[in-house]
Amino acid sequence: MHFKTVAIVGRYQDSGLDAPVRSLARTLVNAGCSVLVEAATARNTGVTEFPVCDYAEIGSRADLAVVMGGDGTMIGAARELAHSKVPLVGINHGRLGFITDIPLNDANDALVSVLNGHYDIEERSMLEGRVVRDGQVLYSGVALNDVVINRAGRGGMIELRVELDGVFMYRQRADGLIISTPTGSTAYSLAASGPILHPSLNAILLVPVAPQTLSHRPIVLPDSGTLNLTITALGRVESGGSVHFDMQAWSDCQQGDRIDVRRARNTIRFIHPKGYSFFSTLRHKLDWNRMPLPNEENE
Repeated sequence: MHFKTVAIVGRYQDSGLDAPVRSLARTLVNAGCSVLVEAATARNTGVTEFPVCDYAEIGSRADLAVVMGGDGTMIGAARELAHSKVPLVGINHGRLGFITDIPLNDANDALVSVLNGHYDIEERSMLEGRVVRDGQVLYSGVALNDVVINRAGRGGMIELRVELDGVFMYRQRADGLIISTPTGSTAYSLAASGPILHPSLNAILLVPVAPQTLSHRPIVLPDSGTLNLTITALGRVESGGSVHFDMQAWSDCQQGDRIDVRRARNTIRFIHPKGYSFFSTLRHKLDWNRMPLPNEENE
């Protein structure tokens, strides 16, 4: 895979992002690449000396997108570019960063290594879903991390009837339910005591949020089926419910609405420099500290 045209996407809310974006762009130009800058990134950082493109143009022109920010920036870019198959490489300019794995201080050297062909490709699954009322689709969306159904107000709980491929699983009363990809297992799902899934698994994870009955536990399902989740009761009818597809929300759910969720047709490809390890990321991000053995000191 040759990366002749490279797009830069940044978390433009960050102050001082213009300097690292320009440094990265110079590295790319010196390596013989054409550089594109995503429109919102250019507008908010003032980096306009390179061609400025929206996501549609990036999808048609770029061979690689370099995302500088946190996981939220990476998720937003992945949702926009999944259909175009443009691979992404993540540079961590945020805080925790499970999928933006290259530290900012190592960005230029790591990117040169990738451009020279020293990288691994990882394919991540996504979810697609829709909100259906009386047979009519009211909203649809995709998610790299998760689809979350929860109560919109502060009062009462939301009750869901959960089916997989039309087969009844259970009813659940809780504050909400997280439907997560393996990638999303280290996001909201983890905060709700869900398990960590390796990103190569073909699975969907269901994690209840503060369930009324403690016997409702997280469950891992094959991603070959379709989940049907019907809102059978709301603690307070006037409070309604909401569905979140990563950062996009539909906040007008009513009793009787059905949310269908399945694995998305598109996947997203992440580029990692050689030596990337999911387990190393977990050790560092989750602070799994322990005394290393002599041969583990540099891992």
